[in-house]
Amino acid sequence: MAVANSTTRMKEKIELTQAVFEQLLDWLDADRDVAGQRYEEIRRRLIKIFVCRGCIVPEELADRTINRVASKVPEIAGSYVGNPALYFYGVANKIFLEYLRKMPAPLPVLPSPPSEESEQRYGCLEQCVERLSAEHRELILVYYGGEGRTKIDARKGLAQQLGIEANALWIRAHRIREALRKCMCECLARKKVPGSTFQDARSNGSSIGIS
Repeated sequence: MAVANSTTRMKEKIELTQAVFEQLLDWLDADRDVAGQRYEEIRRRLIKIFVCRGCIVPEELADRTINRVASKVPEIAGSYVGNPALYFYGVANKIFLEYLRKMPAPLPVLPSPPSEESEQRYGCLEQCVERLSAEHRELILVYYGGEGRTKIDARKGLAQQLGIEANALWIRAHRIREALRKCMCECLARKKVPGSTFQDARSNGSSIGIS
């Protein structure tokens, strides 16, 4: 009965068809009880991530993330390799970007539109992240995502899931970040943006967890 009640609550949250909902649970684990526990843990982690990023509707964004993932399960379930939770966290970063874009801008005393240079930097960073392989993109977003304890826990969990030590995980993340830095420099140079370095782009990149 407890499992049935939990399943009912989850179904109401994602508001998807029964077939897609069942596929989501099957993708998380063949054992329905384990799948339910993983679902709840992923949702709690998503809420914490959005809270740490200052979102005012963290639960709504967590459910929106789950909606997005659940709708993709029929396409990716057969080919996806790795921990499904990492896929959720990668999608969460995209949801966060959408959230930022839709937020009404605060009213400053002296309003000033974003500079063309900052938009070029952000555009280059976004392009370079998208060029990474799915595995590397998810690793770098999870590794640099969140703040404080959430970031520490995410890194520990990622190392455990990959079956490597924390130092080996740092090396992988550092190599990916260096690839991003090189891509950023090349992109900014093509756009002739002053100070074409990855460090200069970090303030723009922090919104997607790379800082």
